Amino acid sequence: MTRPTTILKTIFSRREGTILPGAANGLFARIIEDLGYEAVYVTGAGVANMYLGAPDIGLTTLTEIASHVAAISDAVAVPLLVDADTGFGNAVNMVRTVKVLERAGAAGLQIEDQVFPKKCGHFDGKEVVPLEEMLAKIKAAVDTRKDSDLQIVARTDARAVLGLSAAIDRAGAMIEAGADVTFVEAPTSAEELAQIAKSLIVPQVANIVFGGRTPELGRQKFAELGFGCVLYANAALQAALKASHDVLKALKQEGALASVADHLADFAVRQQTVSKPKFDELERRYRGG
Repeated sequence: MTRPTTILKTIFSRREGTILPGAANGLFARIIEDLGYEAVYVTGAGVANMYLGAPDIGLTTLTEIASHVAAISDAVAVPLLVDADTGFGNAVNMVRTVKVLERAGAAGLQIEDQVFPKKCGHFDGKEVVPLEEMLAKIKAAVDTRKDSDLQIVARTDARAVLGLSAAIDRAGAMIEAGADVTFVEAPTSAEELAQIAKSLIVPQVANIVFGGRTPELGRQKFAELGFGCVLYANAALQAALKASHDVLKALKQEGALASVADHLADFAVRQQTVSKPKFDELERRYRGG
């Protein structure tokens, strides 16, 4: 069987703009897998939002992310690209981060050059660390991984801080340090996206945030530009948030679900999504007597 790390490496190397939807839990990951997507993006912002009820401002810990990765890895067979924020510290911390998340089931790790505590890439007020500090983290990640196909995705947030040219230069230096893939966060136009893809020799990541700064070009255009993948990190979260708000508001106002029944998955769909038939079979197999 092909390793998940190798599958993710192949996805990036095809440069077909493959869509990686984000999941913050096993349920969303199951939906993504059931719909036929090739990989899942374990979203740090999504974990902060859904687990802590907090914004993406660097509040989650390595152990919390690792716990979520392990649960999602148990729930699905497709590769997981994991948002590892800044590596949760310096280059020495990065050594532990790689060990913990690789053991938890990550097929790829995204690490970034923001000053800790980091912020969502589409927030104002970001800062980046000196380039040498980020390069040391990348080298530590490459040296530490047990599986040479574990994808090290190096993200720079310098576009908003230093400008596009500096961000591309930073990404180039990250490639020289050993990054398999680079990710220039929050470009603001199709022209900037094209320049990124043209300027850097390894596969690139684009991140589409509904309401964010980067234009949604569609998968075909990203494929034409040669992007390795396109993240829709929190589309499922935003959909669930709106549906939950609408349903619970109606329930409070009307005292019933009749007017919002079309917002709800029925009982059978819910059980199918969480693989209840598989667990029923396990119960029959191991039933005593």
